[in-house]
Amino acid sequence: MEKPPEKARRSIGAKRNPDSADAIRDAAEAVLLEAGYAGFSIEAVARRARAGKPTIYRWWPSKAALLLDVYQRQKRDIDYADTGSVEEDMFRFLKSLFRQWRETPAGSIFRSFVAEAQSDETASAALADYMRERRAHNGRMVERAKARGEVAAGVDSTLIADLLSSYAWIHLLTNRLDEDDETIRKAVRVIVKGMLAKA
Repeated sequence: MEKPPEKARRSIGAKRNPDSADAIRDAAEAVLLEAGYAGFSIEAVARRARAGKPTIYRWWPSKAALLLDVYQRQKRDIDYADTGSVEEDMFRFLKSLFRQWRETPAGSIFRSFVAEAQSDETASAALADYMRERRAHNGRMVERAKARGEVAAGVDSTLIADLLSSYAWIHLLTNRLDEDDETIRKAVRVIVKGMLAKA
């Protein structure tokens, strides 16, 4: 006798049920790790999570949005220390980011997403939105340094944030996440040297 289908998780409408949302994120992460971005679909996630596709689309309007949420969930323990030195803050940030990308699925997830954004408009738009958020967040290191008088007042904090991201991304995309501390510090010094306030 054929077994009845497993009961889908109940939706509670537009408001996310935390347990259901976590089950969907768990399923999305598992599908991504098993099948890669090419095999990642809302249908596959819905089957694995025993959730309805309309519920997933109500909470995450696109595959790209769900994938970025999974990535953010993976990207834990990044060091955003305020040490009183912009050079030290940037070094700690990059070192912890490289470690996170290297030691958790976060690096593979983000690498797949960046690749997809080259040919998918929805993924490209989601990536652009994400980078605007990161640019503002990482720019705070520079703004704090300005307030201390460490960095020249005219320095564009969003430009510096882009330089940091560029350095990080090229290492992710070329699989060079095992740089030693001195190599990372040298790169940070090059960035910092151009924005220090004159004595």
